[in-house]
Amino acid sequence: MRVIDFYKKDGPVVSLEFFPPRDEEAMAKFNGIIDNLSGTGADYVTVTFGAGGSTRDGSLQAATHLTGDRKLPTVSYIAGFGLGPDDVTKVLDGFKGLGIQTVFVIRGDKPKDGDVTAHPDGFAHASDLIGFIKANYDFTVGCAGYPEGHVEAESLEKDLEYLKLKVDNGAEYVVTQYFYDNDYYFDFVDKCRTKGIKVPIIPGIMPVYTKKLTGILSKVCGSTIPEALQSRLDAVEDGDKEGVLNVGIDYATQQCRGLLKKGVPGLHFYTMNRSKSTSEIIGRLKEEKLL
Repeated sequence: MRVIDFYKKDGPVVSLEFFPPRDEEAMAKFNGIIDNLSGTGADYVTVTFGAGGSTRDGSLQAATHLTGDRKLPTVSYIAGFGLGPDDVTKVLDGFKGLGIQTVFVIRGDKPKDGDVTAHPDGFAHASDLIGFIKANYDFTVGCAGYPEGHVEAESLEKDLEYLKLKVDNGAEYVVTQYFYDNDYYFDFVDKCRTKGIKVPIIPGIMPVYTKKLTGILSKVCGSTIPEALQSRLDAVEDGDKEGVLNVGIDYATQQCRGLLKKGVPGLHFYTMNRSKSTSEIIGRLKEEKLL
């Protein structure tokens, strides 16, 4: 399955992102999540990959399960940080053996526990890893884009230059970091087109799951929480988990509605290995004939 073929068809493409389960108990829960989301009609799924190969076995196991047992079109992430060329080759050979045809390339961040160090012959940037993959394999390659700029980038303009390099080295589509204000996405796309980046740019959607998680991810990812969302969250009483979840569903549905009405190529949901929010959002959009 080559993701780029989906983006050549008429109508928006829906994709779901998961991280690999860490143990048998988590795998059982993961299967339930897949069951719950199987009726959404998503076009393909993605499985993340920990920097330094910290989830290498788990990522391969999850991809094996999704492609083999579940027969789902699957994209596998690969993160370059901490891996040398031989490590990358082993990982990619594993994906190729599963019949996976699309990989999503990121640099990856150094784990906070500090157990993983940069490989002396490794890939300093995602663009380097993309170039290596395209020179040695026949994978379709996707890469990440950051509407508000990567948290480590010196400027949004410089970040756009890095994205252009990723595309020039062979990336055929871009999935964005999540955002809570659609203007960030549309402004980003405009800037990319001006820069000569012509590949599909798919908006990433992160529904609010909990107040705590939203705050943590906002700091880590550099995604702004607009007042329109923060005020709704503040109005929910402490401890009302269902209330927070519903705010997240309502807000993300509104976001997706606005994106789809302006003709985005698709929606990529960061599920955080949960099913209710994504299932509800897609269901509402289908009822409105937007998907």
